[in-house]
Amino acid sequence: MPELKYLPSVSTLKLDAAKCNGCGMCVIVCPHAVFVIEERRARITDIDSCMECGACAGNCPEEAIYVKSGVGCAYAVIVGSLRGTEPDCDCGTESEGDSSQSCCC
Repeated sequence: MPELKYLPSVSTLKLDAAKCNGCGMCVIVCPHAVFVIEERRARITDIDSCMECGACAGNCPEEAIYVKSGVGCAYAVIVGSLRGTEPDCDCGTESEGDSSQSCCC
């Protein structure tokens, strides 16, 4: 499977390593292997691979991770997958009287 990259240098992902207890939940739940545990602390390995799904922040018991989840098409893809529907990121165009819609997803 090819490595997925998103827009460079735009991720809202932040890690406060001082708060990290090294539990590794971020490593377990991250679908793009953005984190590793080194010397009992999490470290971000490739921030541009982050799709901002929020799984890491939602599962961090120490609240050491911040990410503005629910932004852009990544959120739409996840929600669509969970609901069994096509992604709907509201970034497409829809003309009056025209039911066709284009989407970046």
